[in-house]
Amino acid sequence: MPKFAANLSLLFTELPYLDRFAAAALAGFEAVEILFPYDAAAKDTRRALLANGLDLVLINAPPPNYTGGERGFAAIPAGQARFQNDIRRVLRYAGELKPQFIHVMAGAAQGADAQATFVENLKWAADAAPHQHFTIEPLNPVDQPGYFLNDYDLAAAVLKAVDRPNVGLQYDTYHAQMITGDALAIWRAFGHQAVHVQIGSAPGRHEPGAGPMDFDVIFETLDRDGYSGWVSAEYNSTGPTQSCLGWMQ
Repeated sequence: MPKFAANLSLLFTELPYLDRFAAAALAGFEAVEILFPYDAAAKDTRRALLANGLDLVLINAPPPNYTGGERGFAAIPAGQARFQNDIRRVLRYAGELKPQFIHVMAGAAQGADAQATFVENLKWAADAAPHQHFTIEPLNPVDQPGYFLNDYDLAAAVLKAVDRPNVGLQYDTYHAQMITGDALAIWRAFGHQAVHVQIGSAPGRHEPGAGPMDFDVIFETLDRDGYSGWVSAEYNSTGPTQSCLGWMQ
C-alpha cells in the first residue's frame, strides 16, 4: 500500500489552518502538502509540522498574486524577470519549510514561444536551487482553461528539454482522468517519470470511492511498479474529512 499525505489546502478545511496539522496526524497521515502556504508566517507552519511529526511534501510556486493576476506564469513569454523574482520568494519560504518538492505552475499560454519560455525558466530554477526538487503537472482544460501544460506528451517533451535531475513529473489521477479518460493508462505510459503522485476521483475531484475510478487497481499498480514516493490526497471531501477517509484502509 502506498504511503499517503494529506493536502491541507483541500482537506480538514472545517478547521483553522494551523489546527489541520494535528488533525492530519491524528488521522494517520505522516506528511502533508500545502498548495499556497504564503498567507501564514513560515515559522508558524514549520512549528506545526514539527509539533505533529509531519513531513512537508510539496508547495506550489509562484505565490498567489492578490492584485488579480494569474497564479502561474512560468510559460508566459517575456516574464522571465518576474518569474525569477517570485521563485526567489518561494525559495525563502522553502528554506524555512523544507518541502520535498516545489510545483512550478506554467500559467495560461500556448505555442512554441511559451514552451521555450517554460523550459528556460525551469532550467533557471533548477540551477538556482540545485538541492531543491521541482515538479511540473499537466492540468485539465475544464478546471484550468488555457493552461499551457495540459498534455502528458508535452510534459515529457518539456522534461527532456530541461534535462535537470531535480525537475520531474507530478502525476494526478484526477487531472489524468479528466485529460484522457484513462488515468491508469497515463500512469503506465508516463509513471516512470513521476516523482510525486496526487489522487482524487473523477469527475468531481472527490475522495477515492466517490466515483467510478478503481483506486484499488491504481494503488496496486503503484506498488507493483515500485513507486515509493508520497501519494497525496488532493480532493474536495464529500463530507467532514475524517468521515471520508475509509479509502485509506
